Amino acid sequence: MTFILAPVAGIVALLFAAALVFSVLKRNAGTEKMQSISNAVKEGAIAYLNRQYKTIGVLAVVITIILALAIGIPTAVGFVVGAVFSALAGYIGMNMSIRANVRTAEAAKNGLNDALGIAVRGGAVTGMSIVGLGLLAVSILYFVYQQPLLIIGAGFGASLISLFARVGGGIFTKAADVGADLVGKIEKGIPEDDPRNPAVIADNVGDNVGDCAGMGADLFETYVVSLIAAMLLGATAVLAGTNLGTNAVIFPMLMGAVGIFASIIGLFFIRLGNNQNIWTALSKGVFATLIIAAVLTALLTNYMFGNLTLFYASLAGLFVTVAIWYITYYYTAKEMKPVQDIAKAAQTGAGTNIIAGLGIGMMSTALPVIVIVIAIFWAYSFAGVYGIAIATMSMLSVTALIVTLDSYGPITDNAGGIAEMANLDKKVREITDNLDAVGNTTKAVTKGFAISSAALAALSLFAAFATEAKLTVISLLNPLVVIGLLIGGMLPFVFSAFCMNAVGRAAFAIVNEVRRQFKSMPGIMKGTQKPDYAKAVDISTVSALKEMIAPGLLAVIAPIAVGFILGPEALAGLLAGAIVTGLLMALFLANAGAAWDNAKKYIESGNFGGKGSDAHKAAVVGDTVGDPSKDTAGPALNALIKVLNTISIIFAGLFVLYSLL
Repeated sequence: MTFILAPVAGIVALLFAAALVFSVLKRNAGTEKMQSISNAVKEGAIAYLNRQYKTIGVLAVVITIILALAIGIPTAVGFVVGAVFSALAGYIGMNMSIRANVRTAEAAKNGLNDALGIAVRGGAVTGMSIVGLGLLAVSILYFVYQQPLLIIGAGFGASLISLFARVGGGIFTKAADVGADLVGKIEKGIPEDDPRNPAVIADNVGDNVGDCAGMGADLFETYVVSLIAAMLLGATAVLAGTNLGTNAVIFPMLMGAVGIFASIIGLFFIRLGNNQNIWTALSKGVFATLIIAAVLTALLTNYMFGNLTLFYASLAGLFVTVAIWYITYYYTAKEMKPVQDIAKAAQTGAGTNIIAGLGIGMMSTALPVIVIVIAIFWAYSFAGVYGIAIATMSMLSVTALIVTLDSYGPITDNAGGIAEMANLDKKVREITDNLDAVGNTTKAVTKGFAISSAALAALSLFAAFATEAKLTVISLLNPLVVIGLLIGGMLPFVFSAFCMNAVGRAAFAIVNEVRRQFKSMPGIMKGTQKPDYAKAVDISTVSALKEMIAPGLLAVIAPIAVGFILGPEALAGLLAGAIVTGLLMALFLANAGAAWDNAKKYIESGNFGGKGSDAHKAAVVGDTVGDPSKDTAGPALNALIKVLNTISIIFAGLFVLYSLL
């Protein structure tokens, strides 16, 4: 009967999200001009997402048929459920984001506290929808099939949507952003979000399809695959004759349930103090959630197993969350030395600014890896590989609040754009700028969380694959393992190259279009002519949908080809190589990109000459390099390493029977 808590918690999360939707939508949406700008962003975002899902849908139908014929109906059903729920989570979150932005801008007229409340509640809709749909999908599938292996298809479905959402959304948002910055800021010297910039609407659309829908699908996938991996390892523990019993299978779902209740309570701790510090207000919500989740997990563990062994393992996940929170903040916040050093380097040009950012990005990988290593050893010492899976679920139990903070970012970013384009009072823009500045840091921190949790999730999936493929020893003395290791280590680099080059090509088209409009429509700069915003949106849309196919197919085809040609041991090497280089590449790209971005903002706040200075122009170039790093290639690597692992688990039995070597 304890199991029923999981679907009930999922329903509670969705009902709470619905209540938040009503509380935001009843707020004033601002002037007619503000609503017109918001509607333009809304139309572009929804049009893109609809076209993206239609494109993915064709591939999803083909994969469903293949899974049904090759693996079985339950796996195919799970794939469809995972894909549909993942798409739905992203769709709900983005629809809330594009409605909360204008209300946040309007609320800023009443002061910082009111605007913060709207932005947080809007972000929480995405967070609660993700965990609610994720837990509901997995618990219902498990109730129907009663075997974790039969529902691994849900993880693959979620992974596939996440991969395309991250790649496609990332290409869209960064192509528009780069195009808007290079021509608007550097060539024309106009401010960010200036309505005269033909790419400004596309840039705001991109914030939603990339940072909101993309991140939503990303963490939905991590949540679902981690949950299933933990259940798979729990089932293995039962089969291995341990004393955990069947509770080991349902315990991860119940951890997700207590995390939902902890996150709901934690949201109410987000409030400004007397010092009006936004970061402190958001941090209070995070740490309140972590403490409540820890207490509830301890009670749950003792109730189900009569001891606290698994609770001690789960603390490793909370340790990673707290450590990554501070480490990422240190390397990416404009108040900290690394970002200020990058800004300082901009005084001597774009070259030194980029060199400084590369160095900071590389150095930023060390501490997170050490933290993850400590957590792995910690969790394993208490409960073996299952303990690592439990630590991962402990970390992901607070996903709702983490996603809230990430979605807060595009909401406040768009609110600032609306305030600028609608010519609102300077005090309103100052408030939205303050909210947006913190939003940049929250997005960086949540990316660190997503990357770290993805690495731990991939490790759990890797262990599950080894079990399904009946691999007891994976030896580096075996040349097939080494071959797989090298192929796997290569994949994140090739995948990142696809993403970076795609952004470059799309941005090239945007830059030329923006230049064309400025040249052929001289009234734009004078404010007497309205730019053709739709053209830039269309260029970004077409480019993103075309360019996302190749990296997506790479992730699907590579493990199947290696598994059937070289066999399970080589595939194990591939997975190990991809996890290691994928983790390091993702951390490097995400942190370097965020640091370049905030170095630019540090200069814009009046340092080293301020806006329009040579240092500022150099920092804009650095930020341009960082944009596809932090918002396209870096985050998409999370999905890559999990797609590789989930596909490998699904086809493990066939690889054992039919591999050529």
